[in-house]
Amino acid sequence: MTTYFSDASFKFLRALARHNDKTWFNDHRHQYEAHVRQPFLQLITDLQPALAEVSEHYRADPKTQGGSLFRIYRDARFSNDKSPYKNWQGARLFHERRRQVPAPSFYIHLQPGESFVGAGLWHPEPDTQRKLRQFIFDN
Repeated sequence: MTTYFSDASFKFLRALARHNDKTWFNDHRHQYEAHVRQPFLQLITDLQPALAEVSEHYRADPKTQGGSLFRIYRDARFSNDKSPYKNWQGARLFHERRRQVPAPSFYIHLQPGESFVGAGLWHPEPDTQRKLRQFIFDN
């Protein structure tokens, strides 16, 4: 079994939480690349065959722009927290028609003490949410 993340991965994320500024990140970017980003991209690549067995319509996309991996940079424009970086790394394994229809995704979250894997719909439209709840209730 391949191990993607090590103690160094979590050590980097803990340090980033303590030193969340551009100077520190730029000085330690090589650690982010080696211990967090590249292992996550490899995990995404390696999940492709297993995900295809679940459904041919889901994608684990290792592209560095527009793929499954979320950016480490925070969008702080509308947040009281102006720290420039997330202290976690996440990826979404998405349905091929996610832009045309409401479709669930798989999600992987890497954070010291709070890592998890999930699946579901992110903010479904009211009609979709009602149908989903009714399906769960009925079954």
